[in-house]
Amino acid sequence: MAKTDVLTLAILGILEETPLHGYQIRKRLGGELGPFRALSYGSLYPALKRMVQEGLIGGEASEDLARGSRRSKISYHLTDAGKARLREELADAGTSSWEDDAFDVRFSMFDRTDSATRLRILEGRRTRLAQRLEEAGTTLRRVRERHDSYTSELHRHGLETVEREVEWLDRLIDEERSALGGNNSSADADSR
Repeated sequence: MAKTDVLTLAILGILEETPLHGYQIRKRLGGELGPFRALSYGSLYPALKRMVQEGLIGGEASEDLARGSRRSKISYHLTDAGKARLREELADAGTSSWEDDAFDVRFSMFDRTDSATRLRILEGRRTRLAQRLEEAGTTLRRVRERHDSYTSELHRHGLETVEREVEWLDRLIDEERSALGGNNSSADADSR
């Protein structure tokens, strides 16, 4: 998933709840995805314009008279095409859904994603991080041989960060599997 596609997904998810102005979208995205996902107006407004052109969202201009301004604001809302695109995206558990750029956006919408899809995304993310752990361990050994202690420490910190995320993912995967198993066993009991 390209970076703009991740932004599109995030905007679709935010607008599913209620129509919002650009400023409100930016504020909500920052609140849900955290301060480490800073979003500039230079990224947001071109994405909104493109999404309107693609028919995923609609925009209605209104004057901002409450603040004494004559400037018009555009309130964005999902179209039927946008709702369909969001459903498609939330049902997709492909590689892009667990990559660094997309995972946090997808995770923020897990309450709207079915359990089997959540589990596939979590397992994919864990597999990706296991590969990264292996690479980071190899890199750390090489760095220790060639670089100063500060560079080694930086690499060790990166390795520990990935290890913590893998532990977190293991816990979430266990919870999802338990929930899936519990749902399946109650469905089996109902069919008897």
